[in-house]
Amino acid sequence: MAVSGERTHPLINKLGALVALVFGFLLAAEGYRSASAWLIAAGVALLAVGIVILVMKIVRRNEGA
Repeated sequence: MAVSGERTHPLINKLGALVALVFGFLLAAEGYRSASAWLIAAGVALLAVGIVILVMKIVRRNEGA
């Protein structure tokens, strides 16, 4: 059972961010190709989530320095 405040494994955060970036890019590209505004919006949203996760990870790592 996970305790609140317990950090997740760092590799899971990195992989989650990279998966969100890749799928976001693919969704946005497919939306552009098929002229579907909602696919483009979903892809951009996933890209933003991936970027935010990576930035938060970098900021957390640099807090101790």
